[in-house]
Amino acid sequence: MTLDDLQRQLGHRFADASLLRQALTHRSHGQPNNERLEFLGDSVLNCVVAAMLYRHFGRIDEGDLSRLRANLVKQQSLYEIAQRLGLSQYLLLGEGELKSGGFRRPSILGDTLEAIVGAVFLDAGFEAAQSVIAALYEPVLKTVDPRTLGKDAKTLLQEYLQGKKLPLPVYAVVATHGAAHSQVFEVECSIPKLKVQVLGSGASRRAAEQAAARGALDAAQALVPAGAKRSRARADRADKTERPDKAERPDKAERSDKAERAEKAEKADAPDKPEPAERGSRGLRAAAAGAATHGAARPDPDAEPRVAAHGDDAARDEASGLTPLPASVEESRPARAA
Repeated sequence: MTLDDLQRQLGHRFADASLLRQALTHRSHGQPNNERLEFLGDSVLNCVVAAMLYRHFGRIDEGDLSRLRANLVKQQSLYEIAQRLGLSQYLLLGEGELKSGGFRRPSILGDTLEAIVGAVFLDAGFEAAQSVIAALYEPVLKTVDPRTLGKDAKTLLQEYLQGKKLPLPVYAVVATHGAAHSQVFEVECSIPKLKVQVLGSGASRRAAEQAAARGALDAAQALVPAGAKRSRARADRADKTERPDKAERPDKAERSDKAERAEKAEKADAPDKPEPAERGSRGLRAAAAGAATHGAARPDPDAEPRVAAHGDDAARDEASGLTPLPASVEESRPARAA
């Protein structure tokens, strides 16, 4: 492959071929390199892609247009276009970058594409650069769905599965083909829950994953239509909140009997408490005993002994701690019947 082949793919023949060579020279190779051309090309690319989106999508607002443009000029998108052009075959790299596989690195290839745009701009002006960019991006714009806001296939697949409450996909490299500078990767995208397995191929592992994700998304959408999420969710809620049949539920009378038995068992387990009357008599006896011990007057040894005429009544009064009545009152009391 020669630089003539690359110029044919670009649709532009350089009047100053040194600009193209500089655009293909990485800083690891020496001076002059493509870093300044990359800076210029980045600005031109953003301007042209913005104008293309403005013309293609007349009903999309400014915020969505910005997101679409960011997706189209990001490193991965530039890398995929660079792979289409086969730029890895034309790169001028230092030995270290060659040994580490720099010709396959997305960042190097994306930067090189921007440098080429800058070189075209310097060689022939804005219109020439615009023509080259339009030719490179026209196929890409045909695949852009404004409803997805420029999201890649892997992101769309992940969001779709999450919305359906399904597990995320699994990606695995199953094969690689070709020489080191032009390898083709085959990646399998599988969704075990749906029994979906789709192969995708690309010049890089990431590109192959995107291709596989696009196929898996189509397959998943065919298996799980839009209305499936709601019906499944309703079924799940019904399973969780299912109530027992009427035959299994105890009736009101049975529940009342159970409550009454539980209350009786509680009372039986509780310690016996004295009745109010019993507690009152005990309290009175305790108070009387306390008064007799601490507050009652002790008998005077010089006082005359009590008259024994009252017999048993006096003994009972003394035993109960009651204060005996004065003699005048005692004499006025009627005699008890024998």
